[in-house]
Amino acid sequence: MLTVRLASETDFPGWRQAARALRAQHIAPEEMLWTVDGSGAGLFGEAAPLPTENEPAFTVPRDFLDVAEMAILHRSDERFALLYRLLWRLAGEPHLLQVHTDPDVQKARGFAKAVGLAAHKMKAFVRFRLTAGPNGVETYVAWFEPAHRVTEMIAPFFARRFATMNFSILTPDVCVHWDTQSLAVLPGADPADAPREDTLEDYWRTYYASIFNPARLKVAAMQKEMPKRYWRNLPEARLIPDLIACAEGRTSTMVREAPSTPSSPLLSSRVVRAAQQASRDAPYDGQALTTLEEIHAGVQMCRRCDLYRDATQGVSGEGPARARMMLVGEQPGDQEDLAGHPFVGPAGRMLDKALAAAGVPREQTFVTNAVKHFKHELRGKKRIHKTPAAGEVAACRWWLENERRIVQPRVIVSLGATAALSVFGKPLAIGKMRRHALQLPDQAQGVVTYHPSYLLRLPDADAKAKAYALFVEDLKFAWSLAA
Repeated sequence: MLTVRLASETDFPGWRQAARALRAQHIAPEEMLWTVDGSGAGLFGEAAPLPTENEPAFTVPRDFLDVAEMAILHRSDERFALLYRLLWRLAGEPHLLQVHTDPDVQKARGFAKAVGLAAHKMKAFVRFRLTAGPNGVETYVAWFEPAHRVTEMIAPFFARRFATMNFSILTPDVCVHWDTQSLAVLPGADPADAPREDTLEDYWRTYYASIFNPARLKVAAMQKEMPKRYWRNLPEARLIPDLIACAEGRTSTMVREAPSTPSSPLLSSRVVRAAQQASRDAPYDGQALTTLEEIHAGVQMCRRCDLYRDATQGVSGEGPARARMMLVGEQPGDQEDLAGHPFVGPAGRMLDKALAAAGVPREQTFVTNAVKHFKHELRGKKRIHKTPAAGEVAACRWWLENERRIVQPRVIVSLGATAALSVFGKPLAIGKMRRHALQLPDQAQGVVTYHPSYLLRLPDADAKAKAYALFVEDLKFAWSLAA
């Protein structure tokens, strides 16, 4: 039996190189033993032959590489052998991955799906605690125990999300450290290395308790989205049992209370609208928010329009507190609503690609939306995007103006018609106003261009390529103004 020793549990490049050589030399899966360097499993067989330069070339479907790159992060000990078995079978069954009933295919795709879910949970449930770093530098540290080995894969997400913050994420597998310039990966840590609670956690628990809605509680759904294995690392988790226990009583009290809005037919719709307007604006009169953290917290509790009722959460802007360029989209999409961050879905990936092509560093821009809650309608189980109404855009403009005042961008790029309406206060024709520098009252310059989702919707490849090229030109133009 031949043995392959990989450098680490997540050594995909090493597995790929060895697997290519082994299949080229017609070494069957049952003749192989896969192990990780230092595990001692090499005692059970001689080392596998190294690849040679004259090995015959072969190709595999891109889908296989995508599945393998994710599945290799799974904690199952059989993942290396399973993936090599699939690679071996692909030689005679080129369409194997389309056979979803095949046990090997099912298992590999299940591994990849579980890893993707673990990555999503890590994004959602990492909680940083403030500590004093070297030389007194403010540093945030989090302890997390991912279901699978996803830490290195997810680390760039946190570096983009907290670009200006020194942080460390400690896990049993590896630790990642970000110093605002580069990511470092070190060996895993022990829970004792994690910091104790900080003073901010009491505020977080107070906020969590205040937004808890007992009338919408579904315990099974909540525990599916937030499994108990993550509770020990969440400051709000200690409140959950009591909130669940009291939910039924609180719901009964809410039902017994009188309606807050009079239903008298003597009140005209104009009077009712005026009362609603006054009620909506009252909490914000005279307020001047001073930090992006205050905006983020406030957006979660915003009731200026009714969009909060069906959204998962509010999504505020993200980026440096002082950015030369601000990008304003329409509203969070389905993925942004679930993740709580702007431009992380398909439109966000299109925007990242265009920014890179235009030479614009994403980490030096501030990205936000004209409307902070996801407006949608249900079609079956899918949430389909709906364009915000002018009144909803106007109601949410208060948050955008606060973001502009704090960030103080030199250039504001409106992505699409809804963003232009919010930024300029009037409708603009995107096609006619492209590549124009428009003066704004706060001395910033405004630029309008397409929304990245518009490019995704174009069915014709030539039209999509042309629109993408124009989009990149607009971003280059805006960045030249910002510089």
